[in-house]
Amino acid sequence: MSGATTAVPGSVMRLRELAHSAAGAAAVRAAALLGLPEAVGETPASAAELASAVGADEGALVRLLRALTAYGVFADGGDGTFAHTAESRLLREDAEHSIKYNVLWATEPWTWELWPHLDEAVRTGKSVFPSLHGEEFFAHLHARAPQSAEVFDKAMTQSSQLSARAIADHLDLTGADSVADIAGGQGLVLATLLERNPGLHGTLLDLPEVVARPDARLGEGGSLAARARLLPGDCLREIPVAADVYLFKNILEWDDASTVTALRNAAAAASPGARVLVIENLVDGSPEMRFTTAMDLLLLLNVGGKKHTGEGLAALMERAGLRMSGVRPVNSYLHVFESTVPD
Repeated sequence: MSGATTAVPGSVMRLRELAHSAAGAAAVRAAALLGLPEAVGETPASAAELASAVGADEGALVRLLRALTAYGVFADGGDGTFAHTAESRLLREDAEHSIKYNVLWATEPWTWELWPHLDEAVRTGKSVFPSLHGEEFFAHLHARAPQSAEVFDKAMTQSSQLSARAIADHLDLTGADSVADIAGGQGLVLATLLERNPGLHGTLLDLPEVVARPDARLGEGGSLAARARLLPGDCLREIPVAADVYLFKNILEWDDASTVTALRNAAAAASPGARVLVIENLVDGSPEMRFTTAMDLLLLLNVGGKKHTGEGLAALMERAGLRMSGVRPVNSYLHVFESTVPD
């Protein structure tokens, strides 16, 4: 028959796994919420011990652990015991490179409501969140889902913890007296830059409810408070701060018009010659394409935004009136786009 294909067993297996991949996401979320990574210690533990520790039904917990071990999250000892793997340790809140809150953010209740509408978002090119909830995503989050907003803040802090040191190692701020971290969350990157550069002063600009809970080093009585300013505001409305360097890290992920608006607001506040640095993970050439493309689609669904290509982001910066001076890798997944405000 014309056009007929013969199913390849490996292809069938991969497509079935992909179609059921929500179960893997749900399993990782359940493990984090149950406190399972904290319950597993340095030695293997039995399912009965773990069920008692987290307050779960033993039989159901075995089924959850069976699913998790299939993904390499925990290891099955074969004798009814389970032990940590590198992946399961990352779900511990006290782990050095924990991504617990990144996992919880990616699987918050609102995400499950959005994914079934991906075809609609692809047809229209627009977010579906307002039509489902009657308001824009972040307005809804802060007004009606404060626990999810708190998860978001913690997830952004964990992401910054993974990259702040690399950014501080990479950025040469010689000659700069001031830096403005735009929509910088709780200010972990800013705090790291201030610690690394003792003569530097910094401003953290973000929404009022965000800067109300800053990194302890930046807040009142903190070790860096004398050199830090916490400024409530919205970079899409105005950036009312003069600085030598403006930093946008992983936040220019809205629609193109909003991205250009934020960059123009920085240029309007800056003096000629000020540097505007944009740090992003890209959808072209990324070693983590499954993660990056998933984030790209989620941004389409919730805010109508996107992850950028290198060429596309550089073009938006030029549209905003900035003079591009180069693009360089920060680490395996981040790039810094360097520009200046022209005379």
